Amino acid sequence: MLKKLVDFLAGLPMTVIAGIFLLLDLIPHLTEKFGGVSVQMLPLPFDPAWLTIVISGIPLLYLAIWRLVHNSGISKISSALLICIAMFAAVAIGDLFAAGEVAFIMAIGALLEEATANRAKKGLKNLIKLAPTKGRRLKDGKEELIPAEDIKEGDILRVLPGETIPVDGIIISGETSVNQSIMTGESLPIDKGAGEKVFCGTLNCFGSVDISATKVGEDSSLQKLIRMVRDAENKQAPMQRIADKVASWLVPVALLIAILAYAFSGNIVTAVTILVVFCPCALVLATPTAIMAAIGQATKHGVIIKSGEALEKMGRVDTIAFDKTGTLTYGRLDVSDMISFDETISETELLSLAASAEVRSEHPLGKAIAAYAKRKNLSLVEVSAFKMIAGKGIFAEASGRKLLCGNEKFFTENRVSLDSNVQYTLEQLRMQGKASVLVADRGKLIGIIALSDVLRPEAKDMISSLSDMHTRTVLLTGDHQKTADYFARQIGISEVRADLLPEEKVRNIEKLKAENHKVCMIGDGVNDAPALKTADVSVAMGSMGSDIAVEAADIALMSDDISKIPYLKRLSDGTVKTIKVSITLSMCINFAAIILSLMGVLTPTTGALVHNAGSCFVVLIAALLYDRKFE
Repeated sequence: MLKKLVDFLAGLPMTVIAGIFLLLDLIPHLTEKFGGVSVQMLPLPFDPAWLTIVISGIPLLYLAIWRLVHNSGISKISSALLICIAMFAAVAIGDLFAAGEVAFIMAIGALLEEATANRAKKGLKNLIKLAPTKGRRLKDGKEELIPAEDIKEGDILRVLPGETIPVDGIIISGETSVNQSIMTGESLPIDKGAGEKVFCGTLNCFGSVDISATKVGEDSSLQKLIRMVRDAENKQAPMQRIADKVASWLVPVALLIAILAYAFSGNIVTAVTILVVFCPCALVLATPTAIMAAIGQATKHGVIIKSGEALEKMGRVDTIAFDKTGTLTYGRLDVSDMISFDETISETELLSLAASAEVRSEHPLGKAIAAYAKRKNLSLVEVSAFKMIAGKGIFAEASGRKLLCGNEKFFTENRVSLDSNVQYTLEQLRMQGKASVLVADRGKLIGIIALSDVLRPEAKDMISSLSDMHTRTVLLTGDHQKTADYFARQIGISEVRADLLPEEKVRNIEKLKAENHKVCMIGDGVNDAPALKTADVSVAMGSMGSDIAVEAADIALMSDDISKIPYLKRLSDGTVKTIKVSITLSMCINFAAIILSLMGVLTPTTGALVHNAGSCFVVLIAALLYDRKFE
């Protein structure tokens, strides 16, 4: 009940009411001070500052007592404790405005900090939704649909085209292509046959396969992924307010100075004034106001920052780890090379023939070839016969040609010879991270169509800008080492770690952190979620990235424009510097106010006004962040 009351009083509506009543108390003070006339705004039976003290003071008192009881060691002493002492001292001498002012400023600071710290946490729920709920078990020659949790290790399961694989297992019969992007982030579906592993949660693109379950339930790859995201979420520590970090020495110093002032002057008003001006309200406001301004500017540039903690941490980052697919690349396949091995067939004709043959194909490579040809407005011929062999290739008859399109294994099985020149070409394409579709006519190879993920044109300049800022860049990807090396060379990343499963990405992030690096992870896929959560701060590609990656990350790029990464780093650096300047300024104002208090120039009321002016100055400095240029 008490906690509900405290939360209600600390909310925005009640804080606004507290501010109104504080203003009603301030106006008579100002008219009396500068006009010599006392003005009563409303015929209230009590001083309006009392309402401000009650509304804003009770949550403050609750926080101070809670920390005294529950915190350990020196952390029991907090900024809330000092302000409560000042508030009670001001009430004791009858200066209700000063008491209400320090409580109200703290209430504003708490609201601002809460506004910057709110984060959506639906990512884990979305990840759990990906877990398959049913599987087709083969038992006594019959096929039965059973709940996924009833599948046992060693069970034989049938997975039909378009279905999600319900457990980790090994293919015992059938051939297919599996979309493993949820686990590895690989842009290309992987052709698989008997004896090869498949993972829970991955998609069987086409071709029915029977698998033997090897890891089920909580031991499956997807469940491990879910646990890693949950564990990483729980490891995240809440942002500690800067004012509380210095409260351990601020409270004793303030009390000592106030006691000494009273001892030497014999004036209790001077002691109370010192307590009022010593309150770290400007210090408390420095962080949340700067962060709110920075978050506002970032939003104008299509960068969504979910918390002030993320912005502060980004300002300290010295290492940025990138996923490849969908982050440095567009995450889509496109034709990159057309290589003809027949002098009578041009590259354009080769593409037209291959696209005509593949137009009925369900394989992602075949679909990409057909789509590319259509974008080039090539005329495709009608196919009179078509046959698809899952995971290998297709037969098709078009314009009197008997075409084969597929992989090397498919061509070897159909006795199409591949000479050393062709083998060399295929190896070169593999080293460039490209997938190859061989094309033959009547048993003779006529060409190769190569496909590749498309590198984002701004990636190279982005990496160069980060290098100029002395920020280390690392590529962490589930792609093959040769593919990763090729793309890394294209954009200037020298440190490459490839063939990584989600847990291996997490281990690499943890290793970088163990080397005392502040690490930012940038990714877009479900498989990146654990690494995003493990990093000190994380960035997701917002518009095309998976919902889970966006929810797991601290920051989202809504336009998928990775050229915003250097801007984000400069903005974060500038925000941290602004916070430090504001803290230094607030401490200087407090020091000057203490001197004036000791000289008798300030009273609790005028001290509260000076104190308030310092807080406003800090807010003004922070607001300038909103329009500062960081491009």
